[in-house]
Amino acid sequence: MTPLTPADILDKVAYEAARPDIRRRIMLEKGRRRVLVGDHCSVHFESRETLRYQVQEMLRTEDSWSRPGALEDELQAYNPLIPGPGELSATLMLEYETPAERAVALPRFVGLDQHVWLQIGQTSPVLATFDRGQIDAGAVSSVQYLKFALAPAQVALLAAEGTVARLIIDHPAYQSQAVLGEETRRAIAHDPHE
Repeated sequence: MTPLTPADILDKVAYEAARPDIRRRIMLEKGRRRVLVGDHCSVHFESRETLRYQVQEMLRTEDSWSRPGALEDELQAYNPLIPGPGELSATLMLEYETPAERAVALPRFVGLDQHVWLQIGQTSPVLATFDRGQIDAGAVSSVQYLKFALAPAQVALLAAEGTVARLIIDHPAYQSQAVLGEETRRAIAHDPHE
């Protein structure tokens, strides 16, 4: 998928006018791309469109449309998350309701970057590559950006109807797996091709 450019981003007035329709469409798309892995983890497979929406929402939330460099900052932050050829990109969220729960749970996830896998069909599971800026030896953020680098055979298999794909977390403090629904598999099947 090609990176986002300033030309891809609507200005404030145009975005506000189009936002209800854009939001409705993107929420449906995000729903198809979301996978629950156990009770406290969700994985959202990203696309160029979901990230374009995120850039526009960040500009809106921060009301920074007119701040010099704001758009470029958002593009610099989100363009690396767009899946490249042979890749799937995702946002992993560790979901605990209260700050107290997060304070207890998140430190247990140290080392998570060695324990998140995607298995497509009967091929060997692929270890996720985490954004190093969000994880270190002593702390884990509740939001993680990751990518899965797929072999050509896995890309082809992912696009085949009925292929079983599963997310696996085998961390000592959190072990769970989830089979991607067929709707999710279809939604992400072409991401590594673009």
